[in-house]
Amino acid sequence: MPQAYESLAEWFEYLNDDCDYPKWSQYFIEGLNRLGAGKKGLEVGCGSGAFCRALYKAGYAMTGADISLPMLDCARKRAAREGMNIPFVQADAVKLRSPEKFDFLLAPNDCYNYIPPEKLKTAFRRACDCLKKGGVFWLDVSSEYKLREKVANNIFADDRDEVTYLSFNALKENRVEMDVTLFVKEADGKFLRFDEAHTQYIHTEEALVQALDGAGFELIGVEGHLGSRKEKSDRLNVICKKR
Repeated sequence: MPQAYESLAEWFEYLNDDCDYPKWSQYFIEGLNRLGAGKKGLEVGCGSGAFCRALYKAGYAMTGADISLPMLDCARKRAAREGMNIPFVQADAVKLRSPEKFDFLLAPNDCYNYIPPEKLKTAFRRACDCLKKGGVFWLDVSSEYKLREKVANNIFADDRDEVTYLSFNALKENRVEMDVTLFVKEADGKFLRFDEAHTQYIHTEEALVQALDGAGFELIGVEGHLGSRKEKSDRLNVICKKR
C-alpha cells in the first residue's frame, strides 16, 4: 500500500477546513511572541505549509521541512500563489540537519506521532541541533486520550462532491494503524480510488518530557489544544527551550 500523504497531500487542507487554521496559527504566534522566541523559524512536518504561510504573514522568516515530497510540492505551489518566499526542504525528523540555526522550531499537527518511541529521543536531539542556544522547541501531538479513546478501532468518513475520505483505524499496542481510502472525482464524473497507510504512535506526556530532557531541552510547559487544560484534550502542546 502507498505511503502516507502520497495521494492525500492535495486534499489535506481542504479536508481539514474545520480545524480553523487561522485560530490555531494565532495561538502559536501569540505564544512565540510571549516567549520572545525571535523571528527565524523552522517548521518540521510542515505538510502543505498552512502554518508556515500564516507565520510568514505575521512577519516570521520561515523554512518548512517535511518527509513527503507530494506535501512539499503542495506547500511550494500554495506559497508561490500567495507571493511568499518560503524555502521548503525534504527532511526526515529523525535525520534532521540544518546548516543554519533557528530561533525556534515548530512541529504542530502530529509530526512526532509518526515517529516510533525508540526513535523519539534521536529526533529530539536533531531538533536541538537546529536551534540556537535558548531557542524554543514547540511541538504538539495527538494525545494518548485521543488516539486510544477516539481514533482507535473506529471509522472516519468525509463525503464531499469532489472527494470522499475514509479511514479505518486499528489499535496495535502502542500505535494506531490507519488504512486511508480516497475517491477523487475526475472531469468526466468518474471516481479514482487511492489507498495509503498511516501509522501514528502513542506518546505519553511522561515519555515526551523524558525524551526532551535527554535531548538537551528544558521544559517550559505542557498544555492542551489552543492552551486548554491538558486532561482529556485531543492534543498535547509541549513547549521547551534548548539549554
